[in-house]
Amino acid sequence: MIKAILVFNNHGKPRFLRFYQHFPEDTQQQIVRETFHLVSKRDDNVCNFLEGGSLIGGSDYKLIYRHYATLYFVFCVDSSESELGILDLIQVFVETLDKCFENVCELDLIFNVDKVHYILHEMVMGGMVLETNMSEVITQVEAQSKLEKSELFIPGF
Repeated sequence: MIKAILVFNNHGKPRFLRFYQHFPEDTQQQIVRETFHLVSKRDDNVCNFLEGGSLIGGSDYKLIYRHYATLYFVFCVDSSESELGILDLIQVFVETLDKCFENVCELDLIFNVDKVHYILHEMVMGGMVLETNMSEVITQVEAQSKLEKSELFIPGF
């Protein structure tokens, strides 16, 4: 099960956070700092899996991450999840964001947080993976965008 999804930049500033287990806000901030320190000090040519930090569950949990340009995408998962499956999920998530935002960047995550949450909710809900087919996710996101646009346009006003 996925415990948390963290996206932060190269300086450790959180750009997108989704916790599937309740933590107080100050603990969430400590988790982000600890995770950033664990992940950022690693070389780019080493394995993308490591034991979770002490705040998020220690050795019972794994941090699985990918570093793209200026952003780290980190999934904290328990031992029941496949490391390679989660790496694939991260890849699909990033490619979906890239297609929806046309070359996604850090600012897209900041200014379109609702859309990013919607995309993630199409893929993961309650810490369980629902969908890994990028085409299906994009179809649902486009349908949602179309619905939002139709609600904004009211004839006669």
